[in-house]
Amino acid sequence: MNIINNITSTAKKVLMAEAEAIARLADFIDEDFKNCVEAILHIKGRVVVTGIGKSANIASKIVATLNSTGTPALFMHAADAIHGDLGMIQAEDFVICISKSGNTPEIKVLVPLLKRKGSKLAAMVSSIDSYLATSADFILNASVEREACPNNLAPTTSTTAALALGDALAVCLLEARGFSSADFARLHPGGSLGKRLYLKVEDIYGLNQAPSVKENATLKEIIIEISSNRLGATAVVKNNSSELVGIITDGDLRRMLDKYESIDGIKAVDIMTPSPLTIEPDQYAAEALAIMQDKSITQLVVTEAGNFKGFVHLHDLLKEGLI
Repeated sequence: MNIINNITSTAKKVLMAEAEAIARLADFIDEDFKNCVEAILHIKGRVVVTGIGKSANIASKIVATLNSTGTPALFMHAADAIHGDLGMIQAEDFVICISKSGNTPEIKVLVPLLKRKGSKLAAMVSSIDSYLATSADFILNASVEREACPNNLAPTTSTTAALALGDALAVCLLEARGFSSADFARLHPGGSLGKRLYLKVEDIYGLNQAPSVKENATLKEIIIEISSNRLGATAVVKNNSSELVGIITDGDLRRMLDKYESIDGIKAVDIMTPSPLTIEPDQYAAEALAIMQDKSITQLVVTEAGNFKGFVHLHDLLKEGLI
């Protein structure tokens, strides 16, 4: 039991230490950070993010975030840079170098080479008096008091702080560029997140059957229409047009049997649910999903200007990966 308690206690201490370190970063958002954002906004090249060790892993993630939010970026490992990869950097590029100490041998070799390229350099460091920080054009202060590691050695708090500061940088650039959800969708067309931002009802409802009956349809006609189309429901439209007036589901049929002693002469208008929930073809599929989940239903009637067009089913959204 003591071992379990120690595990729980240690995990909580690590999370609290890292949360506090991130919170302290807010005090380090200064003119240098602002000027760094503005400089990146005006470059003609790309943002190149580099580091070594665990900082390289953080750099790679920051690059991915920048690319996905409208800022073209490249990752360059600091050790590989001095063995040929430096050739990827052009004078128009902007370099962000991540290093906790700012004094590692690889960084000391790399910085003069970067300066010779003519690229602007931002140092994301925990030591603002380091070689890297004093050589950079901008300092992104990622200072931490200590690592969450009990030996104060393993990069934990410092890498979390750098990651969070990279997110802050990316979001500032995103907002400054006016990067919208539509822009995001264009960069993420293959994933479920992207589909939520661009997939519309009109893209999917036409693949389904469109069962419908007139207001005066008989019970036999209703049952045949529902059964033959296998959607568990049928729309009810006016006798002389395609204007939607209601919906009949399997549940409505069951409730009819409880309500009426005799079902002779029953028409669609007698058992339908009037004014059903609907969605327009040009609305997003994610909106259809939200309505279905909120109302605990499995299909929505698609209408355009009040006229029946078809059905969108929960299974359609499941197949598209929205669930």
